[in-house]
Amino acid sequence: MEKKEHIDAFYQEFEVFSRKNSSAPMQHQFSLLAPNHEMALVMAKENFMRREPVGDIWVVRRDNITKVSEEDKEMLKRMDNKDYRETKGYGYLKKKWRQYEQQMLDEKEIMSWAGGIKRG
Repeated sequence: MEKKEHIDAFYQEFEVFSRKNSSAPMQHQFSLLAPNHEMALVMAKENFMRREPVGDIWVVRRDNITKVSEEDKEMLKRMDNKDYRETKGYGYLKKKWRQYEQQMLDEKEIMSWAGGIKRG
């Protein structure tokens, strides 16, 4: 048991993020165990950068990443319906525009029956 505790104390957990170019978003790639930051960067380069082109790579100790607690996750839920802020919230507009155009065509048709003359 003493050996396992020594290994746990020696290695740290790191998260590796990368992006293909400067305009691409950072994406999480994998986790790794390393004794220090420098070795973690070397391991990340060896394991990842040789497989595909990489424009930038970040190696972050897992202890330095903060995540939202379960209690705070409740705060992230929407309080009310705000679908209009998302593009899917505008899906009804195509149907509404079609109805509007049909109404306009009907008015034009009606006006054509009268010869285009308004009677007052």
